[in-house]
Parts: sequence; C-alpha cells; structure tokens
Amino acid sequence: MLSVITSAWPLLVGVMLLLVGNGMQSSLVGIRGAIEGFSTLQLSLVMSCYYLGFMFGSRFVPEMIQRVGHVRVFAALGSVISAILVCFPVLPDWLAWAVMRVMIGFSFSGVYITAESWLNNTSTNENRGQALSLYMIVQMIGIISSQMLLNIGDPGGFGIFVLPSVLVSVAFIPILLTVTQAPTFETTERLSFRRLYEVSPLGVVGMFLSGGIFSAMFGMASVWGTQAGLNVAQISAFIGAMYVGGLVFQYPIGWLSDRMDRRLVICVSAALGSVAMLGAVFLPIAMWALIPAAVILGGITNPLYSLLIAHTNDFLSKEQMAGASAGLLFMNGLGAVAGPPVTAWLMGHMGPGGFFAFICVLMVAIAGYAAFRMTRRSAPPLAETGNFAAMAPMAQPIAVGGLMEEAGQDTAASSDPR
Repeated sequence: MLSVITSAWPLLVGVMLLLVGNGMQSSLVGIRGAIEGFSTLQLSLVMSCYYLGFMFGSRFVPEMIQRVGHVRVFAALGSVISAILVCFPVLPDWLAWAVMRVMIGFSFSGVYITAESWLNNTSTNENRGQALSLYMIVQMIGIISSQMLLNIGDPGGFGIFVLPSVLVSVAFIPILLTVTQAPTFETTERLSFRRLYEVSPLGVVGMFLSGGIFSAMFGMASVWGTQAGLNVAQISAFIGAMYVGGLVFQYPIGWLSDRMDRRLVICVSAALGSVAMLGAVFLPIAMWALIPAAVILGGITNPLYSLLIAHTNDFLSKEQMAGASAGLLFMNGLGAVAGPPVTAWLMGHMGPGGFFAFICVLMVAIAGYAAFRMTRRSAPPLAETGNFAAMAPMAQPIAVGGLMEEAGQDTAASSDPR
C-alpha cells in the first residue's frame, strides 16, 4: 500500500479534489435552484442531465483520447468544468443549467476515464488491486468532504460557486505536473447487452434499478432537503451521512457475500433497505431521525452496487470482464437518467416523503427480482466465485473492469493447488 501511495499520490490527491468540487456543485445546484424559484420537475431534469452527459462521456471520450492524447483531453475537459461551475449563478435559467449539467457530466466522465487509465498504467500486477481500492476510498473521502464545505458560504451568492471551480482547477496541477508518462489507451471490446443479460439477468436489471436509486439519492437529496425545509447545514449533514454509511458498510457486507450466495445478500440487503425507506416516508422531518435513515440508505445502496457487479463477475471469464463492466455501467446510467424525474413526480404528489417512497419501490423491485432469480438457477460454488471489491458509483469501466479482473484473479490464485 505504501508503494502505491508513493507512486500515485499526485493522481490520488487530484482525484480527491475533483470529487470535492463535483460533490459541492451537485448539492449547490439543487439548493440554489430552489432559491431561484425553479420547480421540482425542472430541477429533476437539470439533475438528470448530469447522468446523460456522463453516459455520453463514457462512450465518446475514449475516441477523443485516441485522437489527441490523454494530456490534451484531460486539460480541456478540466477547463470546461472549471468555467461552467462559475456560470450557474450568472445564468439563473433552468434550461441553461440543464445544458451545463450535460457538459459537466460529459467532462467529469472523461476526467475519470483519464485518471483511471493513468492509475492503471502506474500500477504493477502485484499492487493494481490495492491501487484501485485506494482510488475508490479517495473518491468517497472527497465526496464526504465536499458536503462539509457547503457551510462556508451563502448558496444564494456567487462566491460559494467559485470554490468548487478553484478546487477543480487546483486538482489538475499535481496530475499534469507528475513525471509519470501518459499511458497508451486501448479501447475495450464491449459485451453485447443481449449476451450480458444471458450471463447475468440480475446484474443487468439490478444495475438499471440501482442507477435510479443513486441518482435519486445524490442528485435529488438537496432538492428534497429544500422542499422539506432543511437549512444548508442540515442538507449537507444528510448527504454526508449517506456517503459515510456507504464507506462503513461496504466491507462488512462484501465479506458476508464472499461466504454465501450473493443473490441472498442482495435480496436481504434490498429488503431491509426498503423497510427502512418505508419507515422514512412517515418519519418526522428531524435530524435525529434523518441522519440514521441516511446512514442506512447509503450503507445499503453503495454495497448493492458492488454486489451486483461482483455477482455478474461470478459468471464471466477473465477476458469478458472489462467489456462487461462497460455494459453494466451503461445500464446504471440509463437508470440514473430516469431517476430524478420520477422522484420529482412522486414528490409532487406525496410531498417530501415521495423521495423515500421512490427509493423504497426500487429496492423492493431489486429484492423481488433477486429472490426470483434464486429459483431459476443454483448459485455457483463458492470456490469458483470471485472476491467482493468495493466500488464507487463514480468509477468508469477502466477501474471497474480492473477490480473485476483482480477479484477473479485472487480467487483463481487461492484455488490453484500448486
């Protein structure tokens, strides 16, 4: 681990600052939009546009990198992000914000792809798993830290939007000045959606549903908070608690999934999450109730994302893993685009409780489908399954595919009689 930190610290520091900036802008847009008088539906469309841009970035940025190289793409997209972040308070129009969110989603997707390529290149076969795991931890720390910074300025002013812009700009300094040579980028052959569904129906359906949960949680949480009458400090604490829950519960749930049928862990986790969210619909709007609900929500949803990838990984050959990761993340992105508008519709009919009701319904669907799939085929022997790897929803196919391969290699090595 020390060798990874020594060799990759500029990249890890840069990624953490990027996530701080990204986490701030996502929450700020929801809070400031309410101040500007945008409707819940308008804000939901603005939030969806980030995930739409993220999907486009995953598809087109690799081609851009092949044409002009990592450094130019990295610097160009970073400049776009930094410039757009200060435009939100200047252009208080929801359609303009929607376009800017598409551009930011596209740019962040490209930045993550480039960073993951660099990290993959600087790692060795012996420490690649540690490097990618550390990358995921750094991402979560950056997001948690971003929520604390929301309290240092007025969301109705201009200055608070300058801070994420500065953080994003500073994030590129250690990365672009590092002496590490930019990697040679190779695109991965994708696994068709039909083939991916044949391999793991639960993985495909579950990733689509979990995308809706994630976009509701992290795209609409600040919108929900303003509708519920929370102040900035309370909103930031609620969102931060979701990420803390995800960071704390990833590994215990992952450890459990390595020792039993993952579908059972997915089913039980989603069922427990649905019960907690159903209770949250009727909870009073008070922090003593909301913070535990947020911890449970994040603590179940983040591991679900990793569990679904690990479950799919159990039915793939090593050669298929990288291509499968792209398909899984695309399905997650489709669900993420649809999540905020549906959440807004429910909030319009139910009030703030619609936020939790939407997540509850999706978790019931995941639990029910996991239970159904358990009746369709038996689980693979534990000795032949891969190990659980904690993954953040901001990761791109390079990191996800790398972690999938590492998990599969670990199992193969442990079962090798030599």
